[in-house]
Amino acid sequence: MSKGKLVAGMLAGAAAGAVLGILLAPDSGKATRKKIAKKSKEYGEKVSEKAKSFADSAKEKYSKIRGEAEDTLDAAKDKANDLKGQAKASVSQFSS
Repeated sequence: MSKGKLVAGMLAGAAAGAVLGILLAPDSGKATRKKIAKKSKEYGEKVSEKAKSFADSAKEKYSKIRGEAEDTLDAAKDKANDLKGQAKASVSQFSS
């Protein structure tokens, strides 16, 4: 199971438990609505933080992979140029 699914499952379970706890509490409707609004805001902030963390992590991985791909491409170009030079030298040697 991926970390993302695990975190999402834990957040969903915590949210469901909190909502049930609030709904079953012996408070008035107004107090219950305030509690639900407060908890919703708290969970929304947590989800937002997790989403930002995930996005930052994805950006870092993308940058790393892109850098590695560019390095590999540069190395391949250098190798191709070396081989091209060697081929020209070989052709020149046989042409002389």
